[in-house]
Amino acid sequence: MLHIMRRIQDLKSFTLHAKDGDVGRLREVYFDDSSWKIRYLVVETGHWLVGRQVLITPEALGAIHEEKWTLQVELTREQIEASPPLSVKQPLSRQQEEEYHRHYSWLPYWRSSLLGYLGWDSENQREKAEDPHLRSSAEVTGYRIEARDGEVGYVEDFVIDEKDWVVRYLEISTHRGWFGKKILLAPTWIEQVDWEDRKVRVELLREVIRSAPEYEEGQLIGRDYEISLYSHYGRNQYWE
Repeated sequence: MLHIMRRIQDLKSFTLHAKDGDVGRLREVYFDDSSWKIRYLVVETGHWLVGRQVLITPEALGAIHEEKWTLQVELTREQIEASPPLSVKQPLSRQQEEEYHRHYSWLPYWRSSLLGYLGWDSENQREKAEDPHLRSSAEVTGYRIEARDGEVGYVEDFVIDEKDWVVRYLEISTHRGWFGKKILLAPTWIEQVDWEDRKVRVELLREVIRSAPEYEEGQLIGRDYEISLYSHYGRNQYWE
């Protein structure tokens, strides 16, 4: 089965459309740094709500209409306008998330149904749930990629699987000595992310990365390409 995958830069070309009108354009996404799932889309509202950005959760998204270049949002403009204000200059706090989900009467993603209805099992679970683990795609863009034997390039973009709204691959721009070749790395292959030093470490040699199947910007990522990619790195395929 072919999943539709798009780079964040490509998604920025689509207009998000509510039930009763346009909302705006994608600015960036917040993803969970443990699961790499997209938790929120940050949307610039343009002339509709001048100078304001709003959050849209993937659960509120509908179909993408290729011919109209629109991404459907199953909310009304009134619901979105009345949502809690957002400041992307600061990290998104758990308090802001609580307010957001309360506004839409949604159960927060970090609570299982058991915790949501029966209360907290322990103080440790409470502390764990209060830690958002959210990262901005705009922040992580530019992080350096370090192999076991040296640096290979930097994060240029993210490839999103629209079926699950998860970061399926990091698009890596390699050093000029490799003729600007671009390659894809799956988050599951990452050994460690140093958030303070802005580095992504992988347990791979530079030559293995250099000889990986090339990724051409905007290409359709089909199953044949993914099979060759996972085979090259000797990794288990996520779709099996």
